[in-house]
Amino acid sequence: MSLLELSDVHVVHRIRARRLFGHDNVYALTDANLTLTAGETVGIVGESGCGKSTLAKVIVGLQRPTQGTVRFTGKHIGMIFQDPSTALNRRLPITKIIRDPLDVHKQGTPAERDDRVRELMSLVGLPDSVADAVPGQLSGGQRQRVAIARALALRPQLLVADEPTSALDVSVRAQILNLLVDLRERLGLAMVFISHDIQTVKKMSDRIITMYLGRIVEEAPAAAVPEATHHPYMRALFSATPSLLHAVEPIVLTGPVPSATNPPSGCNFRTRCWKATDECAAELPALVTAGAGHTYRCIHPVL
Repeated sequence: MSLLELSDVHVVHRIRARRLFGHDNVYALTDANLTLTAGETVGIVGESGCGKSTLAKVIVGLQRPTQGTVRFTGKHIGMIFQDPSTALNRRLPITKIIRDPLDVHKQGTPAERDDRVRELMSLVGLPDSVADAVPGQLSGGQRQRVAIARALALRPQLLVADEPTSALDVSVRAQILNLLVDLRERLGLAMVFISHDIQTVKKMSDRIITMYLGRIVEEAPAAAVPEATHHPYMRALFSATPSLLHAVEPIVLTGPVPSATNPPSGCNFRTRCWKATDECAAELPALVTAGAGHTYRCIHPVL
């Protein structure tokens, strides 16, 4: 049985139009389908504005879908936000920040909550000396460890990490990623891992989902990426990422990203795709199954 299942999920925002009267619709997420089993990690990649963070918010319940269903069979979901300096209350001591979920949900006695906070600090590698500090007195890496401890407070089965290292110095990114890997294995966590760093997503994930303009365009086992992927956009993304192991000729995409208020007809990538034909504008390509856990939407796939 799946731990998490999203079925035909849409998110549409209404915004004030640039014209004098009326509103525009922003299609932030369109027809998203996702399943996740216990202990599995799914990575999500795509350009800024493609819907990655909207999908994360839908999963944790911060964003209500306009249409579709979200089913979670576990008890708790934890979330790690992109920038710990804004995700943490700068006026509260570290122990209070970590303890907050336990107080809100009335988990155990006050003494048991204190013990749980100490356990969580040890789990994420925070020394006792920072217990009474406020976030501004900590380094960026330590602040993200606090955010991770808070996300784990209620013993979630699923952890959603939305760009968890992008706001950190390069020198501490590897430490936080190694911590997440260790926690995933030690606690048996399922994880949704979102990042612009495609090579990191590949190393962290069992499956990788590529999004473009609010749609999932390809889902593939991490071991198949990028060599066995078929959607032109997924190939272009990975071709732009340097690799010491494989020399890849970068695929240059021309033209601006279309507006989410007026996405192209048919395949929404067609306006930037070097393989596009008139057929691509006619209708949304059907979902093609390329193997176990591997699907894509394209009528001119890269083979």
